[in-house]
Amino acid sequence: MQLSLFTNQNRGVHRSNKKRALHKAHTCEPLHNFLFIYSLSLMSVHTVLFLLLLLLHQATSLHQEANEKKVYEQRKLYRSCNLFEGSWIYDDSYPLYDGSICPFINAGLNCQKNGRPDKLYLKYRWNPVGCSLARFDGEAFLERFRGKKIMFVGDSLSSNQWQSLTCMVQNAVPSSNYTLVQRKSFYSLTFPEFGVSIVYMKDGFLVDLEFRDIGKVLRLDSISINRSKQWKDTDILIFNSYHWWTHTGRLQTWDYFQVGDKVIKEMDHMEAYKIALSTWANWVDSSINPTKTQVFFQGITAVHYKGRDWNEPMANSCDGQTQPIPGSDYPGNRYPGEPIVKSTLARMAKPVILLDIALLTQLRKDGHPSRYADGGIDCSHWCVAGVPDAWNEILYTILVDM
Repeated sequence: MQLSLFTNQNRGVHRSNKKRALHKAHTCEPLHNFLFIYSLSLMSVHTVLFLLLLLLHQATSLHQEANEKKVYEQRKLYRSCNLFEGSWIYDDSYPLYDGSICPFINAGLNCQKNGRPDKLYLKYRWNPVGCSLARFDGEAFLERFRGKKIMFVGDSLSSNQWQSLTCMVQNAVPSSNYTLVQRKSFYSLTFPEFGVSIVYMKDGFLVDLEFRDIGKVLRLDSISINRSKQWKDTDILIFNSYHWWTHTGRLQTWDYFQVGDKVIKEMDHMEAYKIALSTWANWVDSSINPTKTQVFFQGITAVHYKGRDWNEPMANSCDGQTQPIPGSDYPGNRYPGEPIVKSTLARMAKPVILLDIALLTQLRKDGHPSRYADGGIDCSHWCVAGVPDAWNEILYTILVDM
């Protein structure tokens, strides 16, 4: 009974509450409908945005996958062969740019602008045994190294490579609002749209040359902080040093050597080179962070002043040479500095990649400015455009692999 009484007593309350609820529902129905439609519209916008983001992600992933596949294929090619053994083959799609209009080439190296009549030397591509180099893509280079600094440090052969690379890159973005800073022994080309700087610092010995009362002293075991601190804040460093060490007589740019406290007038130049290169190697090992900076060493490049070196004993220089030496073998001797460079790099604790371009330059007796230089016969530097472009194609291939 109590349960029945309890039920009966609440029945009237239930009817009253039901009426109020129905009235409230009818009163709020327009608001509910509006909120429902608004929610659906928000859901639609969110859904569309989600689908758009999903499609964008898929497209980006596909593009990234395609790029990764391309890079992987390039890596497979690079790892399957020695980039520095091969031959020069004719390729009508070369040169990669018109040197006569590139604004970064020294007067003595712009063979096209200086009136060299033959053009065949521009039409050869370096072809490693067992693989092919990827064709240089200047815009991809800038994208890959966005915000980075690339620095060449060395003698005029480093400058030769710097000039080539700057022309190759600028040719890909001709409308770039680049800036070029030139000071004594220093050049810096910046592409502000990408934040990429390509720098050349003249430093042919890599160790200190001091001016004293007795004359110019080459300190074989010293690298000053003021010079080397400019090398450290760099993402890619390409060093070079050799040709100045071979100079004698009036071409020699020092008077004395110094090791420790001992100053001497003369010593074997290759022995001096070995000491200096060890000093440089010690600096790299103690100062470079390989997670921040990748170091390269530009190998020794050929000179062609004696025709007997390439089985033309009547030739007194490279003058008049218009074609490379065919094949993959050079009949002349290799350079005494080559084993010094290789043994020094092999002993280093930090990784340094050798751009071993000795052979590929020995095969190019036709690639020098010769009489189309800025006075005299130049058979030690290289026309730009020309042979140095291959050095940068190899550099690019290695950097892509990394």
